[in-house]
Amino acid sequence: MKKRKIGFALSLVLAAGTLLGACGTSDKEGTSGKNDKNDNFTVALVTDVGGVDDKSFNQSAWEGLQKFGEDNGLKKGTKGFDYFQSKSDADYKTNLNTAVRNGFDLTYGIGYKLKPAIEEIAGQRKNSHFAIVDDVIKDKKNVVSITFKEHEGSFLVGVVAGLTTKTNKVGFIGGTDSDLINKFAAGFQAGVKAVNPKADIKIDFAGAFDKADKGQSMASAMYNSGIDIIYHAAGGTGNGVFTEAKNIKQKDPNKNVWVIGVDRDQVDEGKVSVNGKDYNVTLTSMIKRVDLAVQDLSNKAKDGKFPGGEQIEYGLNEDAVGISPSKDNVSDDVLKAVDEWKQKIIKGEVKVPLKPTK
Repeated sequence: MKKRKIGFALSLVLAAGTLLGACGTSDKEGTSGKNDKNDNFTVALVTDVGGVDDKSFNQSAWEGLQKFGEDNGLKKGTKGFDYFQSKSDADYKTNLNTAVRNGFDLTYGIGYKLKPAIEEIAGQRKNSHFAIVDDVIKDKKNVVSITFKEHEGSFLVGVVAGLTTKTNKVGFIGGTDSDLINKFAAGFQAGVKAVNPKADIKIDFAGAFDKADKGQSMASAMYNSGIDIIYHAAGGTGNGVFTEAKNIKQKDPNKNVWVIGVDRDQVDEGKVSVNGKDYNVTLTSMIKRVDLAVQDLSNKAKDGKFPGGEQIEYGLNEDAVGISPSKDNVSDDVLKAVDEWKQKIIKGEVKVPLKPTK
């Protein structure tokens, strides 16, 4: 499989307030994989169990697809763009097949958990085009693999955490103990240690991306142990981390507890009001531009330039990972340090690990 990097400008501002509607269905049959520029191009995505309103990974992908639709005058539905929500892993193959039967030209599988289903359906539906986000599928000319250098962006939020913590104790909560999520953990750990070697970093995994209650209980244990900053890479499970931090803030407004969000700017998730005064427990977020990746590939496919069989990787060089634009809770000195470390990574002076040290 070929592997290439695609650059794109951060000047693209996404419309983040679009309402999330229910997925439509149709009896329309058809095949995709058209080679010429198609003014009636249709594209769909299949979510993992987190769903399009997970305020994280899936939602970012859906926002990107909505922006693509808006830019190209498409409407939500089988004649434009749409999504298929997966409530369990068992829904992946069904939803992928449904997208093909409805004639979508390109179908995204959002998340590495969809890899087996896409491999099977793409093998059966060789005239249809697919893209998997966060994993690599080899030897299939009708599949594009989209990956990110999450460890690079996670290193930068690790720098923020390492320079901000007052207790020298920080935590990481991942959705699953997998190669992908360990990239987040490894980068975060390395970033913290680079600027604060004495800091203690606790890494734990929830075993799910859709268990907010589990995320809350894990966050409670971490905060009670003296950890004052938690970085989550857990999708909907991470919503529970925000809930716990806000609960603590409501009980004691002077308590410094922070959450570092993931995938999209999660500043809104940290808002809390105590006795009429507004606070925000979101320290920063590690932005992973799944939205721009979806727009980028969708435009290429629409123009008849679907890079089948290739892997497209997005990192700091492509402005596809990094810290969020919401910086109210991050000091200027910390932001300066973040930029310095960012340049070191881009120049190759610092190599960010893919696996955390035990």
